[in-house]
Amino acid sequence: MARDTVETHFTQTVAALKAGPARDPSRPVREGTALTGEQCRMLFRHQLNSRLLDIAARWLREQDQGFYTIGSAGHEGNAAVAAALRPGDPALLHYRSGAFYLTRSEQRDRLPEQGIRDVLMGLTAAAEEPIAGGRHKVFGHPELAVIPQTSTIASHLPRAVGVAFAIERAKALGTSPPWGADAITVCSFGDASINHASALSGFNTASYATYQGQPLPILFVCEDNGIGISVRTPQGWVESAARRPGIEYFAADGCDLADAYDAALRAVQHVRANRSPAFLHLSTVRLMGHAGSDVEVAYRTQREIRADLARDPLVRTAALLVEAGLATPEDLLKQYDSAREHVLRIALETTRSPRLGSAAEVMEPIAPRKPELIAKLAPTAAAPEVREKAFAGALPEDDKPMTLSLAINRTLADALAVYPEMMVFGEDVAKKGGVYGVTRGLQKRFGPGRVFDTLLDEQAILGLALGSGVSDLLPVPEIQYLAYLHNALDQIRGEAATLSFFSRHAYRNGMVVRVAGYAYQKGFGGHFHNDNAIAALRDIPGLVIASPARPDDASAMLRTCLAAARTCGTVCVFLEPIALYHTKDLFDEGDGGWMASYAPTGRWAETHVPIGRARSYGDGRDLTIVTFGNGLRMSLRAAVRLTQEGYGVRVLDLRWLAPLPLDDLLRMAELTGKVLIADETRHTGSISEGIIAELVDAGYTGSIARVTSADSFVPLGPAADHVLLSEEEIEQAARKLLG
Repeated sequence: MARDTVETHFTQTVAALKAGPARDPSRPVREGTALTGEQCRMLFRHQLNSRLLDIAARWLREQDQGFYTIGSAGHEGNAAVAAALRPGDPALLHYRSGAFYLTRSEQRDRLPEQGIRDVLMGLTAAAEEPIAGGRHKVFGHPELAVIPQTSTIASHLPRAVGVAFAIERAKALGTSPPWGADAITVCSFGDASINHASALSGFNTASYATYQGQPLPILFVCEDNGIGISVRTPQGWVESAARRPGIEYFAADGCDLADAYDAALRAVQHVRANRSPAFLHLSTVRLMGHAGSDVEVAYRTQREIRADLARDPLVRTAALLVEAGLATPEDLLKQYDSAREHVLRIALETTRSPRLGSAAEVMEPIAPRKPELIAKLAPTAAAPEVREKAFAGALPEDDKPMTLSLAINRTLADALAVYPEMMVFGEDVAKKGGVYGVTRGLQKRFGPGRVFDTLLDEQAILGLALGSGVSDLLPVPEIQYLAYLHNALDQIRGEAATLSFFSRHAYRNGMVVRVAGYAYQKGFGGHFHNDNAIAALRDIPGLVIASPARPDDASAMLRTCLAAARTCGTVCVFLEPIALYHTKDLFDEGDGGWMASYAPTGRWAETHVPIGRARSYGDGRDLTIVTFGNGLRMSLRAAVRLTQEGYGVRVLDLRWLAPLPLDDLLRMAELTGKVLIADETRHTGSISEGIIAELVDAGYTGSIARVTSADSFVPLGPAADHVLLSEEEIEQAARKLLG
């Protein structure tokens, strides 16, 4: 459907409207509705400007000055949803939310032109655009409580549930949510999106929480135009999918502004009063195709297209005004022409705005990091009396040397004492204390509001973290096994890691995602409990990947990650080697060489581990073994044997897999001129590939070799030994390099 068809239909249909008897604009625009005439006039203006933004988007694309043409035409009824909400209610919006955004903008006492200009600068990729700064066309603004979403499906629903959760949990923790104590979350999406796994996760989590009596104030809004690009949504499917335990269902004609407003008002009142979810189903139409490049006559009949045009919400709101005697057809057509000229003039102006001019400009908001602030906050300890209470008088620094598992447990306890907004959650982390006991006792010390079990759904776990992080809490979710992370990786890749980038730091979701990972559980569990693949994490821009192997490093690095999340909104994945959790010895049984004492609070500053700083063992000048995780223990054992034979070997523990410690790596490589990389991950997509590339790029000219695990899944039992990197392979490769 061409834009001129839509414009002509509006002009001709409105011109033919017959005026009704005049109503008082302060009274309902028609019998039986709560929508007043004044509200109808205001919302028509926002609907009209939204429609004209779509017209401008197509015009800009024709001039090669606009770069986004998915529009809101046919969905302008979402202005009614915005009108039913408070301007401080956090909103995570569908990409057809132009009228909602313009309504929300004016609710915040901004000039009408400001909202229009926001959208047009997004269309033209202007660097001055107030949310993404020319990086993407999104609806978002820090002053409007509109959190930008780049999702074209439903991956924002788990976060939206997390925001609703955080509103209530913040009150329980005694902190103030940025949205207000009685705020509700609104999350909109299309009908096709309800089939996506992330949407089902969001609905299920909301239903699960409500079923257990937990407050969760969220309004799901499905704008149902009956088609996902070219695939039809079966009649009745949305309602069928929406009706779930604990989620109240409301429906309205989204093309009828008064009907949409009344239903939205009831839904909002239900959510706000009961602090429980609702699903608002708005029947809409899609005008002008999916996007500018979409030729919908290839898959839709002319009859179907005409039927949608006949329900045009802009025409129907115009009819409301004319029939109520609040405007004449001539008035509305003049308003249309004047607004059209105004919007196109602003569109032309935005084409002259500067655009991003360099890679540095584009990348600047990916991962803003302030090392000096992190170094200042990381060593912070709770007051002595608070720590005494938290540890029941048995301070960890007074205890004997401890394992990796215990060191992480004690550090989490210390952090919970420091950060009142911090929460630890995941599958089995509460009463059980985690599969490996890493979180044992934390719930008893800090209560179920701060340490709690979740449902078995990694998307839901990360969604709670995403929503909590953007709501100024400090989430520390646990993913039970590395293999399980892949079930929900887009929640990190597409949601967590992109938020700062697409909002220029205005919104952040700092978090520390603890993941039990790697292999070497002596054949236990097979692949899903011994996954050694992290390639999918390493190419996510801005993501910090910590991989401690020793107890003392784990404590310091965890404090660093928490400080980075709190001060800079950093998204950290904290990979914990399962096989080293309870390891005590390094060389011989009983030597205790893999345990370490817990540092007293007075030494936390001097033991601080900055992001991207490696740790070196030994001072040999013949060979550098670069490794991490389980590889550290194997490499140290091999290095000692080689040293006893007269070779000078040093071992470099990377500790951070993203960003790699490049300065330390290059310095240690050049000290020996020979580098062996002992990499426990798979041969393809391994850390070693990145290390070799970085060394070569930096001009290193010495010898390089690597040993890795095989390109295989990890089998059950002793067969695992055939495909995993071994200590013997490290030693053999080292001898070969040493000649």
